[in-house]
Amino acid sequence: MLLTIPLVLVAAVAGLLGFAARRPDTFRVERSATIAAPASRIFALLDDFHSWSAWSPWEKLDPGMQRTFSGAERGPGAVYAWSGNKKAGQGRMEITESDAPNRLAIQLHFIAPFEAHNTTVFTLVPDGGGTRVNWAMHGNNSFGFKVMGMFMNMDRMVGGDFERGLANLKAVAESEPPHPA
Repeated sequence: MLLTIPLVLVAAVAGLLGFAARRPDTFRVERSATIAAPASRIFALLDDFHSWSAWSPWEKLDPGMQRTFSGAERGPGAVYAWSGNKKAGQGRMEITESDAPNRLAIQLHFIAPFEAHNTTVFTLVPDGGGTRVNWAMHGNNSFGFKVMGMFMNMDRMVGGDFERGLANLKAVAESEPPHPA
């Protein structure tokens, strides 16, 4: 009997780890919103990291967060690094592709609370009198993330942040006066 309990625990842990190993090697989180503003106005808020403080769902997680901007002012080569409390974490983003006003790709490197390298892509498509904005993030699922994914739903966790960010982006883009031609 004393040997049965540890053997059952070992078998259960081995079963969970085996199940985790068979989970997908990649992940993708994606959300969309229609914004009643021209793509050029929305794209300007995405393509310039200095504008992210107005709409990003993570900017208010730590009022004392340290921010560093380097590289290009906007577009490819623009870099935004941050270091904050446990909620904000630490990381770096670099714009790798900027096809105004249709597509923006960002290489995202999380340093803390965990190490991860992901790609974020915004696509903007005309939709009636506005613009359909799609925000997607994809990356590799390390074994550790596969195990965590058995207990936490990445789509639900990050997807909620994307939804808040898109709502913020909508509010900012729709409240800005049109730029003179």
